[in-house]
Amino acid sequence: MTHPTAARPAGTDGAYWLPTAWLGRPPAGRVATGVRVRHGGGVVTGIDEGVEPAPGDTVLDGLGLPAFADAHSHAFHRALRGRTHAEGGTFWTWREQMYAVAASLTPETYLELATAVYTEAVLSGVGVVGEFHYVHHHPDGTPYRPSTAMAEALVEAAARAGLRITLLDTLYRRGGVDADGRPVPLSAEQRRFDDGSVEAWAARRAALPAAPHLRAGRALHSVRAVGAADLTAVAALGESGPLHVHVAEQPAEVSGCLAEHGVTPVGLLDRHGLLGPDLVAVHANHVSDADVALLAERGSGVCACPTTERDLADGPGRGGDLAAAGVPLSLGTDQHAVLDMLEEARGLEMHERLRTGRRGTFTPAALLAAATADGYAALGWDGGRIEVGAPCDLAVLDPGSVRTTGARPDQLWLAASATDVRHTVVGGRHVVRDGRSVAGDPAELLTRALAALQDGAS
Repeated sequence: MTHPTAARPAGTDGAYWLPTAWLGRPPAGRVATGVRVRHGGGVVTGIDEGVEPAPGDTVLDGLGLPAFADAHSHAFHRALRGRTHAEGGTFWTWREQMYAVAASLTPETYLELATAVYTEAVLSGVGVVGEFHYVHHHPDGTPYRPSTAMAEALVEAAARAGLRITLLDTLYRRGGVDADGRPVPLSAEQRRFDDGSVEAWAARRAALPAAPHLRAGRALHSVRAVGAADLTAVAALGESGPLHVHVAEQPAEVSGCLAEHGVTPVGLLDRHGLLGPDLVAVHANHVSDADVALLAERGSGVCACPTTERDLADGPGRGGDLAAAGVPLSLGTDQHAVLDMLEEARGLEMHERLRTGRRGTFTPAALLAAATADGYAALGWDGGRIEVGAPCDLAVLDPGSVRTTGARPDQLWLAASATDVRHTVVGGRHVVRDGRSVAGDPAELLTRALAALQDGAS
C-alpha cells in the first residue's frame, strides 16, 4: 500500500527502507513490514509498505520508530553522573553538589559538555531535547556579552550533535521559601540564574538568534524560585508556546507553597492564569487529587522523569491517575543519571506497578506515545510520528540483540535499551549510523568536557 505524497516540491531527497516500522502517531498506529520512508526537505513525503528496498534506498536494518523526545534535560547535571552516591543524603543535599558544577560553567565549557550530552542523546534515539536552561550569567550575576552566550552554546551543541532543541529559558528570581513560607534570597551560587526582573528575562530571550533546529520556549524554575508578583508579571506578558515548570517534585515544595500562598503549586499557577495547554508540569510527584483534576481541566501536561525521581528519592509519581484523567504525559531524562528514553518509558509503567500492585496501567503503545509524539508536542514540535508530512525523525532498534531477541515487534521497546539503537535520523539526516554518531565518540567528548570543567573549578 502506498500513502499519498504530501504537496511538496517535485522530487525527494532520498528514502530509507526498513524491514519493520511503527506507522502512525502513537498510541494509534501499527507495525508494518517492508517500509520505504521517502523524505524531502526534512519531512516525510511518502510511505510505501510491503516493498523490497529499491536501488538508492538507505537500508536501516531493524524496527523503525519515531525518534524519541527528551522533554526535560539539564545538560550540565551530566557532570555529576556516578559521583554523588557515597554521600547519601536527600534531594536538597544533592542540590548543593549540583550548584558547585553550575558555578564552574562558562559558555566555552558548556558548549563542550552539552555537545557530549546531546551526542549521547542521539545515540539513544533522541530527535529533540527540551533543555531547561537557567545558568544565564557570569557567576557574580553580571550578563555575558552577548547576554545569550550560554543559551547560544546550547543551541550550537544541539546543532553539532544533529538534534532539534526547544530551549526552555528559565525564570529564576529567588532562593526559595523557608519552613514558614517566607521568601529566601538568592544564594551566591544562584546569582547567575537571575535576570533581575521578568522584563529583563523576556528581553534576553527575545535576543536569542533564530535557528532551523530551535524552538524558543519558556520555563519558570518552580514556585519556590518565582514568587506571586513575578507570576503576575509573567502572565501579563501574554506570551504563548511551551511553558514548563518544576511542580511538586518534593513534599517540602508543596508545604512551602501552602505556607506562603495557601494553595498548592498547581493551584498557585492556576490562580495566576498560567495553567493551560501550553503548560507542562515537570515531575508532579506530589500533586493532590484536586491538582490532577485541575491539570486535566486546563489541558496542561506532565513530564515524568522516572530515573531521576528514583535517583533523587523524589518518590513515584501519579502517572496512572494523570493519564486516567486525560493529562498528556511526556518523558525526560532530567539530570542524566541515565540517558535512555526506553528506560524512562519503562519506568513510567514500573512505578505504577510498584505503587498500585497492578500490571498494565500503560499499554506498550501508550508508553511509546509518551516517549515520542506527546514529548514532541510538549516541546512545540509537530513530530514523533511516522506519517506523510511529519518530520523525518526516526529511531531504529536492533531486534536481534541479547536483550531483544524473541520480543514481539509491538513490544520490543519494553525489552530494549539505549544501546540497542542502531540508527537515528533527524530531519532526514542520518545522524547515527550503525551505532556511531556523526559528531564523534561521546566518551571522548565527555572526557575533554569534564577535564575542562575541572580546570575551571580549580
